Amino acid sequence: MRLKSFKTYLVLASIVLTTGCATQQTPYDYSAFERNNPASILVLPPVNTSPDVKASYSVLSHVTAPLAEAGYYVLPVAVVDETFKQNGLMNADEMHMAPPAKLREIFGADAALYIEVSRYGSSYKVITSEVAVEASGKLVDLRSGDVLWEGSALASTAENQNNSGGGLVGMLISAAVNQVLNSLTDRSHEVAGIASSRLLSTQRYGGILSGPRSPLYKQAQLAHR
Repeated sequence: MRLKSFKTYLVLASIVLTTGCATQQTPYDYSAFERNNPASILVLPPVNTSPDVKASYSVLSHVTAPLAEAGYYVLPVAVVDETFKQNGLMNADEMHMAPPAKLREIFGADAALYIEVSRYGSSYKVITSEVAVEASGKLVDLRSGDVLWEGSALASTAENQNNSGGGLVGMLISAAVNQVLNSLTDRSHEVAGIASSRLLSTQRYGGILSGPRSPLYKQAQLAHR
């Protein structure tokens, strides 16, 4: 019996070790990012695959700040949008299809940020009401065409909701009140700011690297070598 128990223990221990190794995060590959070393970024209006038509320009209005704080020069998004339209590209899908070399020729930026918004807005599910914004981003070097970085982020009002008190009636009332507030105050735009900051943060695992205008630039370069 003891021998059998010992063998069982060894099997369980090997499973735990195997599972632990499988869940370890592999280091993000920043080799293309470091090789191209962009200093200026062109942000294209996001492609919106959510049902809310406000999603694209809501997220667009938030992305300049985190990129600037990360140490990059960001081309003014309003000027970029107008320039695209003057060149006959009237929506985000068409803008995203423009060749990188052409974007480089027109705007002179080192890299372009392509964003897709997959979730935006509020949803009401009987006992819960949630505003969520989810976006993914890809940074492409306009000189070489290399993909420098990819990532995604989600922000939701459900992160701060606590429906444990008040029972079922309390949860229903809370959901209804939140739904009204979400509709009246356009909380989606506020949540979009949080999602954008998370997506473009240099502090999270797999986030973008600090740019040359950041005081952390040299440290970041050394840390990823």
